[in-house]
Amino acid sequence: MVRLFLTDVDGCLTDGGMYYTAEGEVMKRFCVYDGMGMVCLQQAGVPCGILTSENSPIVKARAEKLKLQYLYLGVGSKVNPNCLTKLQAAQEICDQLGIALKDVCFVGDDINDVELLSKVGYACCPPNARPEVLAVKGIHVLKTPGGQGAIREIADEILKERE
Repeated sequence: MVRLFLTDVDGCLTDGGMYYTAEGEVMKRFCVYDGMGMVCLQQAGVPCGILTSENSPIVKARAEKLKLQYLYLGVGSKVNPNCLTKLQAAQEICDQLGIALKDVCFVGDDINDVELLSKVGYACCPPNARPEVLAVKGIHVLKTPGGQGAIREIADEILKERE
């Protein structure tokens, strides 16, 4: 049974597109279905969080709007090897909750997600994930692309299993 739900952002909660102006990052597109999926998980007693290598105020605002219990920005960055890995961040949350990684569902789509996807009990990815992610042993490949309801798809599956 899933006791903690974690997801990456770009390519999972979004379609992976980043919209820039000369002043920097301006927008990310989020799917309302994914947000409702995380709200429903939380209402069912499953804590939710985001683990992302980005350090984006946009992601922070989305996490606050959804009242997510956990938000780790700037983790798992291949650019900054001195930051926490996503596995370390997830383990930190598990330690706080007194659960094991086998109790975690994590949705990831790129190479910096592979380590954590290989350790959690319920590893998921959107169908548009990188080949390295699709090759993770036991990965559950969702039908819905990232940013178009993939998180809602897995949230609905988790909630159905809890009935």
